[in-house]
Amino acid sequence: MIGVCFPLDVGATLDLTQLRSLVAVADCGGFHRAANALHVSQPTVSHHVRRLEAVVGRPLMVREGRTSRLTPAGELLLGEARRMLAINDETLARLGATHDADEVVVGSTEHAADQLLPELASALQDSLGVSRVRFRLDRGAVLRSALDKGDVDLALLFGAPDDDRSTGSGRLTLRWYSAPTWAPPVDGTDIPLVAFDEPCAIRSRALDTLAAHRLPAAVVCDAAYLGGVLAAARAGLGVALLATVGRTPEGLVPRDDLPVVDPIPLAVRSRRGLRPDLATEAARSIRQVLDVDA
Repeated sequence: MIGVCFPLDVGATLDLTQLRSLVAVADCGGFHRAANALHVSQPTVSHHVRRLEAVVGRPLMVREGRTSRLTPAGELLLGEARRMLAINDETLARLGATHDADEVVVGSTEHAADQLLPELASALQDSLGVSRVRFRLDRGAVLRSALDKGDVDLALLFGAPDDDRSTGSGRLTLRWYSAPTWAPPVDGTDIPLVAFDEPCAIRSRALDTLAAHRLPAAVVCDAAYLGGVLAAARAGLGVALLATVGRTPEGLVPRDDLPVVDPIPLAVRSRRGLRPDLATEAARSIRQVLDVDA
């Protein structure tokens, strides 16, 4: 869109909702992505920016081909908008005010989902003050893409925080599981593994751990989803490394005759434009569910 100059309205005030749209456009790289991130229509975001232009009396965005960029006035207002929104959000948090969102969409991998997510849903609703938490289960790479598109608000991902959109939320314990009748080979042949398709952090952790203990291993069954991994392990095809939050999956037994595996870090990553306090509260809730301090 091309900003249009408006006469300055001396009695006008800056609207926080409109400022949030401006910040989302800058953070998400465009009006369409900003609309997805804010869960509103693109015309609504465009209208918010036009209203801000009317208030300040100067264009804030200029069109360049298929993209838009901030004008100098837009850059100035963007910095002030971030400061104003931060003060607003911090004040609401200190007062214990409920958030205005009706729903938060949380993405998660399937690992430990049946044990972790039911407790997490309740904790998130209490801490975030939202009426509903909706979960989306998928692979980590898919969830990262969904975050960038604004289809998911928060995602639980393996790995330590790697940028300002990620918050550490503890570590998941990993254990080996197999069918009751399965036993590791004793003749030096490869230990058969059942694992998720690549890329998978837990699959890599399993292979690296066994290699570090000079135990040869080979993946004998790949599965796209947790159900396939569990079915193959129950069938006795091999051993699986799983994050189960202390609960043994039905039909499997824990294996104490294989090397102990280091816990895997878990982080909460937020979409662009999401209020920082939401990710912070989500990470705190997950730490409570996992019963960890950091």
